[in-house]
Amino acid sequence: MLVSSKTFDDAGVYRLDRNRALVQTVDFFTPIVDDPFSYGQIAAANSLSDIFAMGGRPLTALNIVGFPTDLVSPRVISSILRGGLAKAAEVGCVIIGGHSIRNPEPIYGLAVTGVVDVRLVTTNANARPGDLLVLTKPLGTGIATTGVKRGVASRALQKKVIALMSKVNTIGAELAERRLVRAATDVTGYGLIGHLVSLCRASAVSAEIDPDAVPMISDEITDLIEQGCIPGGSRENLFATTVAVDWGSTGEQRRILLTDAQTSGGLLLCVAEANLQSVLMILRKAGTPSAALIGKIVPRRRRGPLICISGE
Repeated sequence: MLVSSKTFDDAGVYRLDRNRALVQTVDFFTPIVDDPFSYGQIAAANSLSDIFAMGGRPLTALNIVGFPTDLVSPRVISSILRGGLAKAAEVGCVIIGGHSIRNPEPIYGLAVTGVVDVRLVTTNANARPGDLLVLTKPLGTGIATTGVKRGVASRALQKKVIALMSKVNTIGAELAERRLVRAATDVTGYGLIGHLVSLCRASAVSAEIDPDAVPMISDEITDLIEQGCIPGGSRENLFATTVAVDWGSTGEQRRILLTDAQTSGGLLLCVAEANLQSVLMILRKAGTPSAALIGKIVPRRRRGPLICISGE
């Protein structure tokens, strides 16, 4: 075992031979959008992302399905599965089976197996002082989907956030294979700051973030925060940062954004300064939703918080 749960990584890594290792992960969640096909796509993209965050390529996947059969029709279930199949096929991953149960709430996701070169694993534990932090998707999916559920988000935002969550982070594997990134994590349920805290602890480093450099899906996110469209997970994330983050003078809205629980979020990349321009060029060529330089890794502080936010 090369990577276990000790480093809070996105997936486990198990050595097969001198050069290759398996990457394994599992993820599923309840519906966050009304359209079943889109839900299937988002859930699959979210599950596949863990493999790409480790620098690997997915090979096979198993469906994980749970539904109240008296409330959800076979037609809807089929549409969800087709959405997942389409997203897996997009990245060359074969769904070879799965398991279903009756469940009070609908759930769907994938257990994914991939492969990675043992020399190229982008684990949480490989960040180094001087690395620059680059984010590949804007934040705010938790806030946006809460607004959608409450019927206060615009149709434009709903369309935009579905497209964003459906985009798979294949770029993680490409950057690892080009030896341009040593450490990475995808930004999901623990929010940007939560996942960065795990990375800092695993790598025995600290980090500095410029909150104004962190991209947001839309200016409408600010309005939704003011209306209280903040999911419970995001509130819990913000509370959990108390002992790990020095927020400085960062305002409450930015704090909420930086700890917002993401679904199928982007990758947070640790990039050596010498590789920054190459990474940014590749991200832009690949059409990633963002290619934002948001901070840097610094030596571990003996005292004080792991992360400092340099808000004005």
